Amino acid sequence: MLEVTSVMWHYSAMEREKTDMVGKALWLLEALGDHPDGVQLAELARRGGFPLSTAHRLAASLVRDGFAEFDEATRRYRLGLKLFTLASRVSSAHGFAGAALPILQELATTTREAALMSVLEGQNQRYVHYVKGPQQVNVIGEPGRLGPLHNTSMGKVLIAFAPKEVRQRLIDTLPLDATGPNTITQRDEFAEQISLVRRRGYAIADQEHETGIRAIGVPVLGEDRNAIAAISVASPVFRLSVDDLIDLAPILTDAARRLAVLLPYRAA
Repeated sequence: MLEVTSVMWHYSAMEREKTDMVGKALWLLEALGDHPDGVQLAELARRGGFPLSTAHRLAASLVRDGFAEFDEATRRYRLGLKLFTLASRVSSAHGFAGAALPILQELATTTREAALMSVLEGQNQRYVHYVKGPQQVNVIGEPGRLGPLHNTSMGKVLIAFAPKEVRQRLIDTLPLDATGPNTITQRDEFAEQISLVRRRGYAIADQEHETGIRAIGVPVLGEDRNAIAAISVASPVFRLSVDDLIDLAPILTDAARRLAVLLPYRAA
């Protein structure tokens, strides 16, 4: 099976502050998440920039408390099931477990493309759901990852429908790094784009995050008309044009309205 893997899910844990032991432990957990099959501690210590002895002490504590597991045969560490338990509780509390998934599955079936969902988290978005489309070539996503805002369809609607003060702060300060051939990198143009998204009620990302991927996103709005979350449909460029994506806007908007009834309010 041929797949188009979207790097929109990659987030560098090196950006986390590692100036104290708690910060180092949290960084280590996040780094372990990049290696579902396990990783040797020496590699993580090099990436984290702290002594191997420190990494061993932190890893031992994480294993002791069930947040990580250690394979004696391979000498590799990986995330423990305790994190799955905690993540499940968070997912349930925000209405992401069970409530949203059937609607996203229906969206993927109807559009025949990948369906995704995210929420605003600081200057990033956190991906909370991904449903693969029924076709062989798919955009691939990984729930739980942090992703950018400025160059994705969901990111742009999360900004456009954030509370006014949050929206303005993001427009003024968000890094506008060029990651794809069509990334908007000029502050004035980006501000105009967000205004357009807010007027239209949807956002298009046409190879803005990376070459070969297009997406359309819409907000899931709370009673205050601020975004609780965002959903999108993403496709390889050879299969859907921008006009094709715009034609899907009413389908996404209907799905978002149904999700708004199910999801509890989440402050930005």
